[in-house]
Amino acid sequence: MRRFRREDFEIKHLGVASHPSPLQPRREEARANFVSDDRHRVLFDHSLERVAAAIEGETEPITIERSGPRQKIFFDPEKTRAAIVTCGGLCPGLNDVIRGVVMTLNYSYGVKTVYGIPYGYEGLIDKYGHQIVHLTPESVSEIHTEGGSILGTSRGPQPIGPMVDKLISLGVNMLFVIGGDGTLRGASAIAQEVSHRGLKIGVVGIPKTIDNDLEYMDKSFGFETAFAEAVRVIRCAHNEATGHARGIGLVKVMGRDSGFIAAFAALADNCVNFVLIPESPTYLDGPDGLLAQLEKRLATRGHAVVVIAEGAGQELMQTDASARDASGNAKFGDIGPFLRDRIQAHFKGLKIDATVKYIDPSYIIRSVPASPQDAIFCLRLAQHAVHAAMAGKTDMVVGRWHGHHVNLPISVVTVRRRKVSLQGDLWMSVLEATGQPAHFGP
Repeated sequence: MRRFRREDFEIKHLGVASHPSPLQPRREEARANFVSDDRHRVLFDHSLERVAAAIEGETEPITIERSGPRQKIFFDPEKTRAAIVTCGGLCPGLNDVIRGVVMTLNYSYGVKTVYGIPYGYEGLIDKYGHQIVHLTPESVSEIHTEGGSILGTSRGPQPIGPMVDKLISLGVNMLFVIGGDGTLRGASAIAQEVSHRGLKIGVVGIPKTIDNDLEYMDKSFGFETAFAEAVRVIRCAHNEATGHARGIGLVKVMGRDSGFIAAFAALADNCVNFVLIPESPTYLDGPDGLLAQLEKRLATRGHAVVVIAEGAGQELMQTDASARDASGNAKFGDIGPFLRDRIQAHFKGLKIDATVKYIDPSYIIRSVPASPQDAIFCLRLAQHAVHAAMAGKTDMVVGRWHGHHVNLPISVVTVRRRKVSLQGDLWMSVLEATGQPAHFGP
């Protein structure tokens, strides 16, 4: 775990919160306390070693600010205008978050003007000609039943100055940004430009990554839906594999740099025999390579199911290392068809009649509506994001850490991508469930 300092977790504020929260009567009736910046905090590192050192006075523990409604808010709701933007790839739950933000702003705080920024950061640049939309409780009432984003999305950065100019022209006081690490870095740049100009516009992020690869968060929204949908596809691949003598079902799932979807989906169904993830090198040839392991599996059990994350096995393909997509990410080769063709060629060379059925459900998985569990998570993230923005907090994201909803600086969650530890409990569970070797090849 990276060494942080206490000040790394300080949340920036636009100013002193002086307006009484409109939630006061409701919370008094329910005898529920508001959240305090100072008193309600969560341990960043709750390991026994760190806690014991703090108890003995050797170190002062690093704590994170709890999210939730504050007794005093910064913005006057009657004069507040908000905007919402979704960026990057699609993900289950986007519409749930949009709906949650609009509903909470309107019904909890009385904010009536909420703009929807179309097609990501492009919507804040006039030259693209996208029309800003007004979001109301009526217009978003049923959007959570559909996948995708009603606002659309796009990838890639846009010039910061013109985007801030657009927010000013709209009279926006708070911007809610829903996206992954690249999107959140853009949100932080907007917040910094706003601060440089001396403006009072809050920028609050709701982190979105279907790969579940943002650091210092228990999970990200859409991930549970994604691996649940992947499980259904894996079951189909298993049926295809067992329906043929020497059948192989091959499924590619999302996961550019982290193999969480592949790992969790394999555990959930427990019919998978091999899981390939970006964190572990993939070897095909040689006595301990994947192809030899498949030979043994077909000889003993007559079928096999292989799940591979999209970022696995990139070292096997000849790709242009300098090529980048619109988001600045390295362009990957398509490991699915590559592996299918290698498997087919291998068994053909051995004169073994093996059948390979390849399934790529990536765009189906990311475009479905959120599962009930994810829908609840999305709504709570949206509520906490609104509470933070109304309190005048900025350059931050809401998330969940050690089971608590917290406010985190964008700089903390974008420091690096979270990965599956090859020595961790999750990967050990995958190895036990599949029976595959810890490593293929040398």
